[in-house]
Amino acid sequence: MPIVKLWTNEKTLSRSFLPFLFAIFVGLVPSFSQSHSVTANIDVTKTGAPISKYIYGQFLEHGGDIVNNGIWSEMLVDRKFFYPVSTSAPTPPPVMGNAGGNPRFRRTPTRWWAPVGGPENVTMDTKAPYTGDHSPVISLESAHPHGLSQAGIAVRKGKIYSGRIILSGSPGAAVNVTLVWGKEQADRQTVVIRNLGSDYHKFPLKFTAAADSDDANLEITGTGSGSVQVGAVSLMPADNIQGFRPEVIAALKQMGFGVLRFPGGNFVSSYEWRYGVGDIDKRPPIFDPVWHAVQPNDVGTDEFLTLCRLLGVDPYITVNAGFGDAWSARELVEYTNGAATTPMGKWRVTNGHPAPYGVKFWGVGNEPWGDYQMGAMSLPQFELKHNLFAKEMRKVDPSIKLIAGGAMPDVMEGADQSRRINGQYVPDYLSPADWTGQMLLNCLDNIDMVSEHYYASGTEHTDMKLQKKVPIDPPLSFIEWQRAPAVQVRAKYEHYQEYLKRIPALRAKPVPIAIDEWAYFGGGPNSYKTVPAYAWAFHEMFRHSDIFQMGAFTFATAMMSENRTEAVLNPTGMLFKMYRDHFGTIPVEVTGDSPQPKPTFPIGGDQPAVNPGSDTYPLDVSAALTDDHKTLAIAVLNPSDAEQSIRLSVKNAKLAVAGTLWRMAPESINATVQVGKKPEVQVEEQSIGALPEIMIVRPFSVNIYSYPMQ
Repeated sequence: MPIVKLWTNEKTLSRSFLPFLFAIFVGLVPSFSQSHSVTANIDVTKTGAPISKYIYGQFLEHGGDIVNNGIWSEMLVDRKFFYPVSTSAPTPPPVMGNAGGNPRFRRTPTRWWAPVGGPENVTMDTKAPYTGDHSPVISLESAHPHGLSQAGIAVRKGKIYSGRIILSGSPGAAVNVTLVWGKEQADRQTVVIRNLGSDYHKFPLKFTAAADSDDANLEITGTGSGSVQVGAVSLMPADNIQGFRPEVIAALKQMGFGVLRFPGGNFVSSYEWRYGVGDIDKRPPIFDPVWHAVQPNDVGTDEFLTLCRLLGVDPYITVNAGFGDAWSARELVEYTNGAATTPMGKWRVTNGHPAPYGVKFWGVGNEPWGDYQMGAMSLPQFELKHNLFAKEMRKVDPSIKLIAGGAMPDVMEGADQSRRINGQYVPDYLSPADWTGQMLLNCLDNIDMVSEHYYASGTEHTDMKLQKKVPIDPPLSFIEWQRAPAVQVRAKYEHYQEYLKRIPALRAKPVPIAIDEWAYFGGGPNSYKTVPAYAWAFHEMFRHSDIFQMGAFTFATAMMSENRTEAVLNPTGMLFKMYRDHFGTIPVEVTGDSPQPKPTFPIGGDQPAVNPGSDTYPLDVSAALTDDHKTLAIAVLNPSDAEQSIRLSVKNAKLAVAGTLWRMAPESINATVQVGKKPEVQVEEQSIGALPEIMIVRPFSVNIYSYPMQ
């Protein structure tokens, strides 16, 4: 059989291009140069547990504006007036708890409501506010308009914007709500509102912008006698989909990522879910002490479940086991899953959602092992709390799947939480600082999956002698930098094997892992740089598909390049979509003749004893059949910065003489996809002939070869 170079255009990297690649990683060890083809043997008769669609899951947290601006369509900031109307940026409340020492939590608003016609004419009513702690009161006069305005709104020419304003006021008052998109008198449109009364009423708003602007202004002014009270105001593009940004829904829906986790994250440990249901305009704005930002409570439980329906994914709700209590968690389960005859089910019906949602996945708290967490407590106390939550939640719906907040030794070491509990930097298995081990020992009957998190780093590692994280010096080679996320997956696999040895009950009732927060730092926004690393992490999860059955990437918004009016999948989102669409679901065995090298660093904590990857170094290969066993997909990852060759041998199966190749192989590891610019990364689709004996694989490329089985 001939050697086939599967390049769309038959060319190799130029000599001038290779130094450019090396410049990206200044000081890195030179790339691996392969002198011969490695062999990968694929045996379709040796299969593993099905790969869950939930592996491709995503995570959303109310961290600042991640949800409220990134996915929700609301264009106004502080639309329910948490802050007083002010001539300058309002001063946020002080940072509380452990966040106080971190400057990134200190956020001063960049957009706010400013007075029009003099600050003395706008005061805040604290006695009978529409919602929250206070509402603006505008004192009127007939000759000059008084009111408030907000700048920094993005509008596009010809686009329709709709909304509402909630007002009360004196009978003779006239209110003008004006959208201003330019400096000329004609660059505006006004909605006039009259016939106000002492009770608050809702009035519709509708505008059509006649020009593009990223700094449009919404003005609310009144004239006449007496006063006007503003309860709340909202403005969205009229093409929003049940409140969500249509371009974001269109981008994310392509991915079919299986499951979406919400509302946190650290946020959930101080979240009151009841503030996020009911009349959306009456929900009080609060100040989130975790992310130090105003939370309008516009996107609550019903909105999240609507989002899941729009995206075609299953919801995964984390309940507040920080400041929260078991009764509140039970009531939330009843709100989502209870019959209309139950107290919370009746409330759900009143809020416009007659049928139960049937939410299956429930997380009990977020990272309860962290001393930075709101409501943090000792492990023995939390074990009691977890069991109490489980008991109450299952009283409502015994069919729910409970996901426990775990932390294996890699996490307890990495977050430096073990040392504070028992003085060990890396905890011994089943010691008082082994959070996951102790939870599995004492709460196993109330655990269906265990939550694990990791945020990989390619620039620092665990020094077991110094017992701390230290910079990696010299820097990792190109391949080892790409390996870092898969290393974290492998570490969790090895820890799990130790639990199986030590906990007989776990062998009788295996509890799979949900890596429901994970990411790799260092790639840059919308860059391809970490895409090979994420593919490697997928492969390591596939190799142990009986253990890793759910993921939730941090965050779903990290799958997109977006601005305030546009959104497209970025390289990471494209990778997730490519695997979800084209990789199989029944993993098959892959062996080879070129083992991965030994780990770079000594074993312990987040350093596994064995490096992840197939025996096809420097490549990594994973293969899987479709559900019906009629198609074989072979994923070949080249995490090196050099062209590599591989010989693929498929055993116990005959493949068709024609197949399809899907590939991500940009010319630069730093290639990006950004809205408004020509994309530098794409998923190439190519029809190919019979599986060649030897393939030449592009540098830092991700390739999926798909062949029908004969």
